[in-house]
Amino acid sequence: MENHRVYKMSVAGVYPHYINKAEKKGRTKAEVDTIICWLTGYDETALQRHLETKTDFETFFNQAPQLNPNVSKITGVICGYRVEEIKEPLMQKIRFLDKLIDELAKGKAMEKILRS
Repeated sequence: MENHRVYKMSVAGVYPHYINKAEKKGRTKAEVDTIICWLTGYDETALQRHLETKTDFETFFNQAPQLNPNVSKITGVICGYRVEEIKEPLMQKIRFLDKLIDELAKGKAMEKILRS
């Protein structure tokens, strides 16, 4: 596995940026939390614990209870890469999260973001 800097970044360090991006577009922190929990299988309490302990992305995704089975339905481009074609599993999970937050900020309905 490549040693990307983002793997060691704290989820809590990036989380406010997710919230800010969403709120700028009239969305809420609760919607961001819903997306993160949907993707990772964490509940609210576990998510808050990871934020408080400043868990890095690598640990956060490695300890995730279960990646949502519908992640294969997440497609599109983020940071110039098609998320469905990213070969490195951890980087793909991080980019899935980025893509979902982008969709939220672009005004997509939660049902579509959560691939319901």
